[in-house]
Amino acid sequence: MSWLIFEDQAEGAAALIVAGTGFLLAGALVMEHIFMMDPCPLCLMQRLWFAIAGLLALAALIHSPRWGISPLLTILAALIGGGFSIRQLWLQSLPADQVPACGPDMTYMLENFPLADVLAAMTRGTGDCAAVSWQFGLTIPGWALVGFIGIIIVAGLQLRSAIR
Repeated sequence: MSWLIFEDQAEGAAALIVAGTGFLLAGALVMEHIFMMDPCPLCLMQRLWFAIAGLLALAALIHSPRWGISPLLTILAALIGGGFSIRQLWLQSLPADQVPACGPDMTYMLENFPLADVLAAMTRGTGDCAAVSWQFGLTIPGWALVGFIGIIIVAGLQLRSAIR
């Protein structure tokens, strides 16, 4: 039995991950450029890991979706991205007096700080990562976490069909 329009479930799962990550990244760009919501460092890290997960699934489609390492790497990328979502959710849950200080914006940091400092800010987050913006009942990192969990589930289905 074919799954969607693909020869097997592994292809369909990889294509679904590629389409899903593309949709999520497009949504992030709409929020940034249309709704003028500047992303914080942790938001940028989540975008990066969505892109990595999507590119790994695309590589699986190009090479072989039944090759078991591709869904494993996609799951790993989604776990790392989900960790950044959880970190941002934790920062958002802190009382106001415990939130870390806000840092400069990313453009300024990239132009004036060493790359190691920029990467540290992107992995730890800053006070602007604690700003809460609700979208359809969840915060933005909450929706990102839902997206990463979805990627993990679909990549798990891809892995299961690849090892059959």
